[in-house]
Amino acid sequence: MTLNPADETLAKLIRADLGDDILRPVSERYLEEPRRRFAGHAGLLALPRTVEDVSALVRLASDARVPVVPYGGGTGLVGGQVVPDGPAPLLISLERMTAIRAVYPTESILIAEAGAILADVQAAAEDANRLFPLALAAQGSCRIGGNLATNAGGVNVLRYGNARDLCLGLEAVLPSGEIWHGLSRLRKDNTGYDLRNLLIGSEGTLGIITAASLHLFPRPEAVGTAMLQVTSPESAIELLALARDQLGDAVSTFELIHQQGLQFLTEVLPEVRQPFATQPEWCVLIELGMFAGQSPSEALETLYAAADKAGLVGDAVIAQSEAQRMDLWAVRERIPEANRLIGSVSSHDISVPISRIPEFIVRGAEVVSALGPFRINCFGHLGDGNLHYNVFPPLGYERSEFDGKRQAVKTAVHDLVNEFHGSVSAEHGVGRLKTGDLEKYGDATKLAAMHAIKTALDPLGIMNPGAVLRS
Repeated sequence: MTLNPADETLAKLIRADLGDDILRPVSERYLEEPRRRFAGHAGLLALPRTVEDVSALVRLASDARVPVVPYGGGTGLVGGQVVPDGPAPLLISLERMTAIRAVYPTESILIAEAGAILADVQAAAEDANRLFPLALAAQGSCRIGGNLATNAGGVNVLRYGNARDLCLGLEAVLPSGEIWHGLSRLRKDNTGYDLRNLLIGSEGTLGIITAASLHLFPRPEAVGTAMLQVTSPESAIELLALARDQLGDAVSTFELIHQQGLQFLTEVLPEVRQPFATQPEWCVLIELGMFAGQSPSEALETLYAAADKAGLVGDAVIAQSEAQRMDLWAVRERIPEANRLIGSVSSHDISVPISRIPEFIVRGAEVVSALGPFRINCFGHLGDGNLHYNVFPPLGYERSEFDGKRQAVKTAVHDLVNEFHGSVSAEHGVGRLKTGDLEKYGDATKLAAMHAIKTALDPLGIMNPGAVLRS
């Protein structure tokens, strides 16, 4: 299906329908993504104020057969928000639709517009003495619509699930311009196909999420945080099992950190206070959220004693204040920043069965070292099997010197992930970066069904063309 660029003809129709204030100049920040792997273009930029505005924009684009790209916070890491080629699209940014429409504390539900920044959603939940547990490094700038469109993960998936698990209903504009009023507050609703879960994770290819009904949780009365040295990834997995046996769902975070990440912090972010005088080869960051009458510090001490007796751990630091807790979190949260400053040859957001992670780490080092003397920073959400497996140039070399090996490294790592029956996109999505990977490693029946759904809902192919599925 041939698409047309978003041009002045469409701009005149938009202004006539929605006023002069709806269109803005297309600045560079809308045409780049954080890793600078893609540079995009756009014919027009629209900033709607209401779902009705979004509906009108999509309807006009559909009539003109103009591609539409939804834009949230621009923090996506797989190029889903930028269009590098083809007809210049109409970019629809939800940044003006930021309202918290309603909070229902007794129901533990919050309704937010898609442009609401994640940190603001968290704050609105806190004001109601509730917790919205989705937590990401980009939470100060990413938007809840984009979080749902990509089914974002983060550090609390172990206890609370992905973004999909935190959403009860959606309001969305479909490719025809029709509005789906699906802001349900129901936990049970078995009335046919689940359009909500179809749109969540679709990365704007099936419609534009404009608001969401979000599931809140009780706020833990006490939080405990510790960083423990572990003797190996196998020990980390045994420690995770021990922690869950002792503490159940009180374990909200369990992050694996490799020595290479700590060395990167020393190299480019020396101001980050590290907990151990000698950097361990492996350590884990664990956080507990507990309720009335429970002591997270005592629970962590008991866990450490049992793990020490089992030979799983070495030294440990248990935070004794909020400042110490934040220092421990800074180590984990600033590793991605250090990675960007170093400059990766190839970055991989992968998942494999948790019990096979140690074997994968060994095999991964073998396949990568066969391609060159690279440094590997393997870290991430061990509790849900999601690793950020990033490959860097040797010390003293620049990333650009190894651009010619990037594809070989990516292929080697992803082939190994596939061999382990894992996923080459654990939490970042497919975007435009991994469409070829989806075709190579994806189940053929699933892909055929995805194409059929895309064709049924978006027969003109205007919604974020080239993302998830090739145009």
